[in-house]
Amino acid sequence: MPLDHVSQQHPDVGSVLARHQTIDDAGTLASIDRPPSEHPPAKIYHPLSIHVLALLMPASIFGVLARLGLQALATYNGESIFPLAYVQATGCFIMGVGLRMKVPFGNFYGPLYTALTTGFCGSLTTFSGWQVDIFDSWVNSGQFYRGGLRDFMDGLTKTWVTLVLSLASLNFGVYVCGVAQPYFPAPRPPSKTVRYTLTILAILTYAATLPTYFFLPHNFRHQATAALLFSFPGTLTRYLLSINLNPRLKTMPLGTLTANSLGTALLGFFHVLQGLPSAVSPETCSLLQGLGDGYCGCLTTISTFAAEIGTLPGWKAVSYTVTSWITGQLLLLVIMGSSFWGGHVKEQMTCSFQTS
Repeated sequence: MPLDHVSQQHPDVGSVLARHQTIDDAGTLASIDRPPSEHPPAKIYHPLSIHVLALLMPASIFGVLARLGLQALATYNGESIFPLAYVQATGCFIMGVGLRMKVPFGNFYGPLYTALTTGFCGSLTTFSGWQVDIFDSWVNSGQFYRGGLRDFMDGLTKTWVTLVLSLASLNFGVYVCGVAQPYFPAPRPPSKTVRYTLTILAILTYAATLPTYFFLPHNFRHQATAALLFSFPGTLTRYLLSINLNPRLKTMPLGTLTANSLGTALLGFFHVLQGLPSAVSPETCSLLQGLGDGYCGCLTTISTFAAEIGTLPGWKAVSYTVTSWITGQLLLLVIMGSSFWGGHVKEQMTCSFQTS
């Protein structure tokens, strides 16, 4: 059931999902990333407020760490499901909780809402990693002993399982939060001193990624520290694209589509550079891995993508999903496919990481 015109001006997406309603105007879905500004909250924060932007910094860092940790935990011989499935499901579940809690967040401290949804969940989930994972299945980059039909089935499985799992996890998060929320009393809003202290600590947390990158052992760079360095720039790019471009189209969220497409293209390009016959230096290889895991991983998102799909009406949701998926695969076909099949680049990484 669609919302009425007045309700669509400032939609509470969590409530819309909980009531199984839809929003016809995709432009209003920019509210997913913006701090709370309706009902009204205790204090309204501008989307570019220093408090909002600062809290995106540690949220991005923790989102990347959670993604890399879950992928490492779920990667093993004989795994029954691809590792990114755990990442996307976890991020979308927490996103559902965050969307349902938007009003309480607004009454407590609005920037925490953006930090959790746009920052943490957006950095934990990854659209570009999903798209490259699918394309790697098409081209059998793992060199498994299977026919072309199995390559197709593997890519198709990663496509529909991710979509179904992400949407189900998002709605489950909304449901669980709706059930549990009445049992938790609303805390008092933080004082001005606490708010400014949080902002300063958030900025210092991201500032610490620079010495972490340079002073920790070099073999940490490709594993985490390079990704942490590029995490916030990726999140900030996505956030700015969302608040500036999402309101411009009524058919689909243009900002999210742009962020996901740009991040997918960049990740494909970084993979090509890591597969050059004349291998790049270990320092460059680690830096490219950090750009892929950090910048591209945080620039692209499945959690917001799933929330937008779940809120749009039928044909708009389908067209947005198909457009996003086809755009991502076509970009990788041009960037990675032409390089692989032209014989200029190997499907497997040829460079090595720093070890000391």
